[in-house]
Amino acid sequence: MKLDVAVVQLTSVDDVKSNVDQILKILETLPQELDLICLPENSLFFRLSKTEKIPSVSLQDPQLQRLQNFVDQRDVGVMLGSIPNGEGERPFNATVFLRPKQKAEILYRKIHLFDVDVPGAPPVRESESFDYGPKPSTLEWRGWKIGLTICYDLRFSELYEQYAEQGVDLILIPSAFLVPTGQAHWDILVRARAIESQCYVVAAAQGGEHVSARGEKRHTYGHSMIVAPWGEKLVEILGEARVGVARLEKSEIEKTRARIPMRDHRRNRAWRGMK
Repeated sequence: MKLDVAVVQLTSVDDVKSNVDQILKILETLPQELDLICLPENSLFFRLSKTEKIPSVSLQDPQLQRLQNFVDQRDVGVMLGSIPNGEGERPFNATVFLRPKQKAEILYRKIHLFDVDVPGAPPVRESESFDYGPKPSTLEWRGWKIGLTICYDLRFSELYEQYAEQGVDLILIPSAFLVPTGQAHWDILVRARAIESQCYVVAAAQGGEHVSARGEKRHTYGHSMIVAPWGEKLVEILGEARVGVARLEKSEIEKTRARIPMRDHRRNRAWRGMK
């Protein structure tokens, strides 16, 4: 069974309409016959000023409807890596899925929030602006079981272990990695998650220089990827490229798991919970 997937790299800003304009311009260049299009974290709103409050983007936002129209016309699923969404004091960093002829739905809320001081980049305190997501989540789409994560989740192997035990076929890692951490860790972590889970990984990323209307700037690492269950990179977006397309085959997952049957060898069930 196949799944034709596109990974899209963005340079989003702090204006929803501008981002949707950018996304639609890119999506119109994609092949007609696709099953799933994956966009990065902060795809509809990327805060560029520390003093700016992050708005909650409603699922009824007219700009989101523009993307839904594309989905309906193309009969394709579009995964918005994340948008700020929620009614509380702080929104969630939430993954939104657009299905043809259906309402937009929140599928996952980011569990691990990025509170760090990395040399070469400004301090980040994501928990000051977002609330913590409660739990992992999977999606069934066109016969494929998909595990959902966002960016900083990538560093927490126990989350991916849960998806591996569930036998997912594909894990999504929409991201907005800083340049220093991207250079040091992005490639090895993304490929490791595919190898240890023995499934495909699609990691759509923000990439480039993000400039707000007031001139504030941030830089993200890019290098969006599609990785096969054996760990080889099927797609890596470099330079000025914005999209990459690959056909995923379930037979490759089965072949990898037959070579090294890790699921049968896992011993954590025996010692989990022991002191």
